[in-house]
Amino acid sequence: MVMHLLSIDDLTRADIEKLFQLSDGFLEVAARPIKKVPTLRGRTVINLFLEPSTRTQSSFELAAKRLSADVINIKGTTSSVVKGESLKDTILTLESYRPDIIVMRHPQVGASRLATRYTKAAIVNAGDGTGEHPTQCLLDLYTIQRTFGHTEGLKIGMVGDILRSRVARSDLFGFRKMGMDVRLVAPPTLVPPGIEEWGVPIYHDLEALEEVDIIYLLRMQLERAKGRVPPVPSLREYSRRWGLSPAKVKPGQRVMHPGPINRGVELSGDLADDDRSLILHQVESGLAIRMAILLWCLAGALGEESEA
Repeated sequence: MVMHLLSIDDLTRADIEKLFQLSDGFLEVAARPIKKVPTLRGRTVINLFLEPSTRTQSSFELAAKRLSADVINIKGTTSSVVKGESLKDTILTLESYRPDIIVMRHPQVGASRLATRYTKAAIVNAGDGTGEHPTQCLLDLYTIQRTFGHTEGLKIGMVGDILRSRVARSDLFGFRKMGMDVRLVAPPTLVPPGIEEWGVPIYHDLEALEEVDIIYLLRMQLERAKGRVPPVPSLREYSRRWGLSPAKVKPGQRVMHPGPINRGVELSGDLADDDRSLILHQVESGLAIRMAILLWCLAGALGEESEA
């Protein structure tokens, strides 16, 4: 039996801890001279990315290859979607190839859930519009676990473009599930309507970060404004008021960012390269956790085969 990963809510705390254990083993694999294991030999993974991506797409591709799976990469600019093909017909076409996993990024909220109707493959949501990005949440949690040795009781402040951030949604739910104290910090124009329902404190000043253990910076996503009035006067003004530099980070605090970073906007270049930055640790954790996710999605099916 395959398992989909569409939302961080699809996982229990025990599931997440199991993924951490699997990831520990895959980190050990990455340290070997030959960084490949036969776990998914004969399996097919399709990476369907209908929005731009560097880190997520490349890490899923490398994760599948290190597990010895066959990998097909499809990007929006080279797919029939640009010719007007519907998502349904795209998934039905891919289903004809009998894939085991489809890793999917799409500009529309709920696209990955829709895809489950038209394929027997496991669907992994690699970002759906402003909806969710559960694998980013998992790699962020794993980075925190590796850095602090635990997640329970840690305080984290998420700063920036909460309005359009799928990372903010997944991370908020995942961080709280793992026992973390979460607060949101942003100008009022970058806070989504109805955010009170999230049940998390909201601040409009960087002073709210003084007591946190981790500062999580969110990228300004002006490409999602779609012709609307910009939520801030300019990126320069945003950087002046909300951007972080090493001087604004207290001793012991760590800084995270989902990428791609905009040096000089959310954070200064010297902070991005500072020892307090966990950004490259997030990239390293992302490869291991995505190997674990691919295995988790097929764990039931793999078990059935071993019993046959």
